[in-house]
Order: sequence, then structure tokens, then C-alpha cells
Amino acid sequence: MKRTPIIGLVAAGGFTAAVAAILTWGFYGSMTAIPVTVSITLWALAALCLFLGWKVRSRLDEGRIGQDRSQLNPVTAAQFLVLAKASAWTGAILGGGYLGMASYILPRVDQLVAASEDLPGVLASALGGLALSAAGLYLERHCETPPPSDGEMVG
Repeated sequence: MKRTPIIGLVAAGGFTAAVAAILTWGFYGSMTAIPVTVSITLWALAALCLFLGWKVRSRLDEGRIGQDRSQLNPVTAAQFLVLAKASAWTGAILGGGYLGMASYILPRVDQLVAASEDLPGVLASALGGLALSAAGLYLERHCETPPPSDGEMVG
């Protein structure tokens, strides 16, 4: 698998931010409130990715990746890699979406009661999305395996 391109994440987040900004500017009055609890899932997944990245890296440093019961199974590490890629893209897209909403809400906090009530949820979710994307990249980088040494067979 190829590494997730950071420029691709930034582009996806930027595109989503632009779309969310356009929609928020046009339909903010029709939107429902955004509570802070919306961001809990993003932050929990970011914490999970950080923990898994730390675990995989410690197992890799100790040489404890393999088929034994006491070792981390390579298939499990590959599943963590899929989780990492999904988290990086999800965080970029959701973080960008909430940043786009923030572009409308931030300038109107003093004028609209709804904007002042939505601000904590939007900021927590935007930061949670960015944290999830960064944590996904962290986990992805730690799930990479070093190339085989000269004496090892591949496949």
C-alpha cells in the first residue's frame, strides 16, 4: 500500500471546507444545532489511533511481530493500517467540513445567538477532525514494515 499523501488530505479537507462554507452561508437558518458531543467520536478515534500506533511501534522495536501468540500478528497490523488510512481521510473530510462551517459562524458569534451556541461544537469537531487525520497518519507511519534484509525471502 502506498502512503497516504498529505497534499491529498489537505485538498480533500479544503474542498470539503469550501462546500460546507457555501452550504452554511446559504442554509444556516435551516440547520440544526451542533452540540459539543458531536466531536466525542472524532476525539475517541484519534486517541485509539494514537494508542494503536504506540503499541505497533513498541512491538516492532522489540521484534515482536509474527505468528506466535505473544506477538502482534502481521494481519492485525495490516488491519490497523486500513483503520489508519480510513481515519486520516475521515478526519480530513470532517475537519474540513467543520472548518467551512466555522467560516460562517465565527464572524457572527456576536450577532447571532445560534452562532454563539454552535461555536464550541463546531470548533471541537473541527479540531477533532484534524486530530483524527493526524493520528491516522501517525498510525499509518508506524504500521509500515521495514524492507526485508538481504538473507530473507519475500513472499
